[in-house]
Amino acid sequence: MAETFAYVGNADSNDISVFEMTERGEMTLVQTAPFKGVEKPGSSTPLAITPDHRVLIAGIRSQPYLAVSFAIDPRTGRLSHLGNGPLADSMANIAIDRSGKFLFSASYGGSKVALNPILADGVVGEPKQVIPTGLNAHAFLPSPDNRFVFATNLGSDQVLSFAFDAATGTLAPGDPPAHKVPEKSGPRHFVFHPGGKFVYLLHELNGDVAVFTYDARSGAWNEIQRTTTLPEGFNAKASDKKPWAADIHITPDGRFLYASERTTSTLTAYRVDGSSGKLTTVGSVPTEKQPRAFHIDPSGRYLAAVGELSDGMTVYAIDQSSGALTRLKSYPTGKKPNWVEFLSLP
Repeated sequence: MAETFAYVGNADSNDISVFEMTERGEMTLVQTAPFKGVEKPGSSTPLAITPDHRVLIAGIRSQPYLAVSFAIDPRTGRLSHLGNGPLADSMANIAIDRSGKFLFSASYGGSKVALNPILADGVVGEPKQVIPTGLNAHAFLPSPDNRFVFATNLGSDQVLSFAFDAATGTLAPGDPPAHKVPEKSGPRHFVFHPGGKFVYLLHELNGDVAVFTYDARSGAWNEIQRTTTLPEGFNAKASDKKPWAADIHITPDGRFLYASERTTSTLTAYRVDGSSGKLTTVGSVPTEKQPRAFHIDPSGRYLAAVGELSDGMTVYAIDQSSGALTRLKSYPTGKKPNWVEFLSLP
């Protein structure tokens, strides 16, 4: 039976909480891993795990900007520090290409994206490419086949497209180089359907989730649906509160999609049509206060959400028929948790 672990990045306590999860979704804290060589906490702590499950990398958003690499123990899931490498700026998001050889990163404040090599020892090397973008780059992720990389620009309402040569580790502008979305919608995070034919894009500023068909040959996105993360009854004008959507993930089997919204501290569930990719809203549930991040375990049976203002993580069971979430239990984390990664080890 595979052992499953959850890794929670904590910005203010400057560390990673490592939890072991049972088959019933129960969590046990097994380690608190500090960031060696890092003195000041940053505003958030993006995490990424290499495809071979051997290395976890954390992005440090305080100067000097660093990528901190940890070896993952294949038996216990615990982390041991490997070394630190340089990042080009304060990076809101990091991701690893499908080969495990390159680190992609996006700078919100610096409006740029970057590519760094990951060296044989798992430590990140000097930036190989640093590319200016539109305002507020937020996510920078590869396509399922590793041929393209896409960057959201929250402040300029566009998604940039790059052709990626994994053999040489180089990026070039895509054709077309950008896809525009509605003004002041704020594209933030996105996720590909496991089948590779659809993309789901979360917009921070209006709370929308947009569904796109995806052409793997050209890298083109074509919008086919738009819905909302906001719970039923939310009225921005009446409440004088603005949408503030945060994170989006899909189950490994592609049947259910989830999104977090920070103003209301809720998670919204959607059922995914397998043929069209379109969404049907299942409903919303309350969660940890200001849920910047959450993730789904590799079995697709559990979801863990963390709250930046509650310093806690709540685990939910995913109903395998409807996709509805049922709260199981909450657990304390470090201070200002803002990122969750799951990993199952054989």
